[in-house]
Amino acid sequence: MIADRALQALTAAALEPEWEARFESRSYGFRPGRSCQDAMQAVFVTARGKTCKRLWALDADLAAAFDRIEHSHLLGRLGTFPARGRIEQWLKAGVIDQGRFAPTEQGCPQGGVISPILMNVVLHGMEEAAGVRYITTGSNAGTARPGSPVLVRYADDVLALCHSRQQAEHVKARLAAWLEPRGLAFNEDKTRIVHLEEGVDFLGFNVRRYRGKLLIKPSKAAVKRIKARLTTEMRALRGHNAREVIIRLNPVIRGWSAYYRHCVSSKVFDALDDHMWKLTYKWAMWSHPHKGKRWIVRRYFGRFVPSRRDRWVFGDRDSGAYLLKFAWTKITRHTLVKGWASPDDPALTSYWAARRRRGNPPLRQAELRLLKAQQARCAACGGLLLHADQEPQHPDEWEQWITAVRKAVRRHAVTIDAGPGTPDQRTAIRLIHTHCRRRLPDAADGGPALLQS
Repeated sequence: MIADRALQALTAAALEPEWEARFESRSYGFRPGRSCQDAMQAVFVTARGKTCKRLWALDADLAAAFDRIEHSHLLGRLGTFPARGRIEQWLKAGVIDQGRFAPTEQGCPQGGVISPILMNVVLHGMEEAAGVRYITTGSNAGTARPGSPVLVRYADDVLALCHSRQQAEHVKARLAAWLEPRGLAFNEDKTRIVHLEEGVDFLGFNVRRYRGKLLIKPSKAAVKRIKARLTTEMRALRGHNAREVIIRLNPVIRGWSAYYRHCVSSKVFDALDDHMWKLTYKWAMWSHPHKGKRWIVRRYFGRFVPSRRDRWVFGDRDSGAYLLKFAWTKITRHTLVKGWASPDDPALTSYWAARRRRGNPPLRQAELRLLKAQQARCAACGGLLLHADQEPQHPDEWEQWITAVRKAVRRHAVTIDAGPGTPDQRTAIRLIHTHCRRRLPDAADGGPALLQS
């Protein structure tokens, strides 16, 4: 199984550069250097402003897209790709379920390493099929022509912005005919045409115009899910101490707020903090049923972060650890990626390097300062501390990323030796890899490690 997934990753790495040079400008799903935030920023740029003409949205959902891909059409699109035969073997390998073999005559395995790029290959050309036309010359090159619809796609999630309901229905009919030879079709129960004054949900966000002003917020369904999860987690933590509550919930809070920090989220963050305060207060009352309210407040709430002047922060008096708040996450505007920019283009190396440096990862301020001072490199081995070729695409992925970074990177006191002839040594805090921490001199006894400058 591991060898098969490794071989799929190798094949995907060979297939990706060829198709990255062809993929459409507003296709963002499972592509290097692109994310959900780019898709939402593309929607914002298209539908913002009081003079916006594209006020109707076709919210399209494909029915079981990965399971219904037509093999012959996919293989035909791959053309003379050297590993085409191996991909065909993977597609037609079949499935064994409870000891019974079932052939796979269509579709590709959802969750396979190579499946996302195969999906993008199959859906390439959807913009042209929808009738999207671009200006090709002049200063406005790359923008949609007046009167043309705009289609934003993230994998099999599609949002087409149109000038009228009739145009949206026309786009839907054209796309339905285009999808048929690919084995795909719309899920009619989830596909709908709406005016932006009513609002539409896309990738966990709600896109809606309020009296001519476009606002993108976390969707009500997404807020409901995170509230339910926080409630479930707090109930499961009954009987544990405050430190365990903080360890369990901080990655969840940081991950969810990191995903939604680029939209209009301030009021939602405040509402979630209010929900979180009620949960922690109920947890404390359950843990100490014979204690009064004032004792509960003095024990678990206070100014654990002096710089914020907030005396209602939940924390652990013994360790000084505290629970984060959603509202502490700074709201920032995401910079939209250039339409046809490919990470494999040597001429755009400086553009992608500058783009990677622009955003701040959702880490603590002290860690961010050290990260910038060290140019994101380990003080021991000189290697990169963070690898983010592709930004996490979901709040759960952000949570996993944050947890992994906390395990892989450590703050450590190091003694910097300036070299021979300079007897002065100084101790400083640096970020290093966890595995480098184990290899450093004096690391075993917990003392400062010695580094040569």
